[in-house]
Amino acid sequence: MGGSGGVAPAAERAGHGARPRATVFQTREDHMTSSTAKTLTRKILEPRIVAGSWNPGAEIGIRVDQTLTQDATGTMAYLQFEAMGFPRVKTQSSVSFIDHNTIQIGFENADDHNYLRTVAAKFGIRLSRAGNGVCHQVHLERFGVPGTTLLGSDSHTPTGGGLGQIAIGAGGLDVAVAMGGGPFFLTCPKVVKANLTGRLGPWATAKDIVLQMLERFTTQGNVGVVIEYDGPGVATLSVPERATITNMGAEMGVTTSIFPSDDVTRQFLAAQERGDQWVPLAADTGAKYDQVVDLDLCGIEPLAAAPHSPGNIKRVAELEGLAVDQVMIGSCTNGSYLDCKRVAAILKGRTVHPAVSAGIAPGSRQVLQMLAKDGSLYDLVSAGVRVLENCCGFCIGNSLSPQTQSVSLRTSNRNFLARSGTKDASVYLVSPETAAVAALTGRITDPRNAGIPWPAIQLPEEFIVDDSMVIPPSDQPEQVEIFRGPNIGTPPENDAFPRDLEAEVAIVVGDRITTDHIIPAGARMKYRSNVPKYSEFVFETVDAQFHARCKAIRGRGAHPVIVGGESYGQGSSREHAALCPMYLGVKVVLTKTMERIHQANLCNFGILPLSFLHAADYDTIAQGDRLSITDIHGQLTNGSEVVVKNTTKGLEYQTRAVITERQRDYILAGGLLNHTTRSK
Repeated sequence: MGGSGGVAPAAERAGHGARPRATVFQTREDHMTSSTAKTLTRKILEPRIVAGSWNPGAEIGIRVDQTLTQDATGTMAYLQFEAMGFPRVKTQSSVSFIDHNTIQIGFENADDHNYLRTVAAKFGIRLSRAGNGVCHQVHLERFGVPGTTLLGSDSHTPTGGGLGQIAIGAGGLDVAVAMGGGPFFLTCPKVVKANLTGRLGPWATAKDIVLQMLERFTTQGNVGVVIEYDGPGVATLSVPERATITNMGAEMGVTTSIFPSDDVTRQFLAAQERGDQWVPLAADTGAKYDQVVDLDLCGIEPLAAAPHSPGNIKRVAELEGLAVDQVMIGSCTNGSYLDCKRVAAILKGRTVHPAVSAGIAPGSRQVLQMLAKDGSLYDLVSAGVRVLENCCGFCIGNSLSPQTQSVSLRTSNRNFLARSGTKDASVYLVSPETAAVAALTGRITDPRNAGIPWPAIQLPEEFIVDDSMVIPPSDQPEQVEIFRGPNIGTPPENDAFPRDLEAEVAIVVGDRITTDHIIPAGARMKYRSNVPKYSEFVFETVDAQFHARCKAIRGRGAHPVIVGGESYGQGSSREHAALCPMYLGVKVVLTKTMERIHQANLCNFGILPLSFLHAADYDTIAQGDRLSITDIHGQLTNGSEVVVKNTTKGLEYQTRAVITERQRDYILAGGLLNHTTRSK
């Protein structure tokens, strides 16, 4: 891609030195508004509302145009799709990707892949085979359409916002309903405008932009928000750069992020032989926003997310000199051709430091083909980089785990404790360019001081287009027999919610507990279709006795309760973080605050999410405390406040059920699956 759609040449990006970070952001009130002008978010969502109306903060149900699943969450989504009795998908496009559990040690993953192949053929779903690439990268390249809605069973589905698509991550059960033609329910969002000005200087990247946004917005407190990127700086960013930014919007906890569909978008789609799918899209002049922040791209400098949170932002210059043991480049965040090509240019003619293990996972087969064709793959291999499979791999910790007590630089989107597969490793998130320089020096190095010329890379005017690894659905679905291996079970059933609940606190956890803490990724994911087995590992990295404790509590005639702090359930859309606790008998999760996708997943599986009205009550509750809730149905029918009695300590907690009336009905029925099948 040439012209305005490409990355600015080095001559244009030179001379923009880093400013102090305090000058990068400005927040202001939005006074230039119009009563009729609409945000881009509203222009896409409002025509698709099938329940409710545009009223920020209220619940709406929207029509979904496209869906995506991946194998770690998709197997259960399709089992639920089958259980609900849908004969065929009703979306414009649904794609099943195999990209997470491609490592095949034992039969489980291979069996699940065959299940996904046959179920896609039968129900009208395209299948992206293992080896074709990571769902978000491939969907951006081959399937995403500006102005449409995309619902995916992966929290990084908002990557599609880089194309001007309203792309939202959700639990697999919500995606299954959408595939069957049902609405997806969400909070009508507040819309924040990020007004971009200026242009990135050398060694400042899209990854640094989103890390800067994470420092500003943090990883919590942004539920029900959409971030729209606008302003003159947008035109300086390519679609892959925009996608990096929208991808990591998930770490802020926002519903999604979106860029306009402009000439840069048009050129990207034309290069993918999809120019006919382009439409121009932008917010109306004078559209009213809930907040406007101005971000000066000239002031962006190389940044890093330090252990163990994407929101723990540091300047690379602050970390300079820290010895590095491992460098992993790629993932859905930074596995584009632009990213990998630039890394190859940095490493060309040089050799990876002898103390560093370096690997690169291109985001898609297309990216790998492009690198092979232009000679970049040769440069990477010659530098001593291990070329990894086009899959999630190291990002989810199912391979390439770092050594004991090591420092690993990664270009992925999450550095939660133990997510890499090594609990005592320190994982830093950085741009591919910063990672490549560290691979050469063996230390975290401010790339502006490395003496390496800034690689001026532009996207091509044409990409290699080869969809032979995408299998269309069968035109004779009645003849397709669905394969089911011994590791594939049926979705576990749940009972209707009891009117009175006797419970016991099974665990008390702190703030920012992620879905990776609740149910591990990595090698354990091979049990995703076998809930009884997968449930043995709930809270494995926090308290390995949780599973056994839940069984003991059930043996005493009570239900286990999980108690958490702020921002409970952040991270992945993995619905197993609700499904497995449900299987263990959990009926209530009581926290200070909870993140959007996990809250919805709990409701979908019949678990009541409660929040303390008085945060100080959290400090009075302990593991082993017996709890009692009476007349739950009546309390939920009469309002949102629920009284929880701590019979062990003689205390009474005022709590709020953070649910809608629709979710209340799901919970009382024992979950969405029960509610749907019983209402037919």
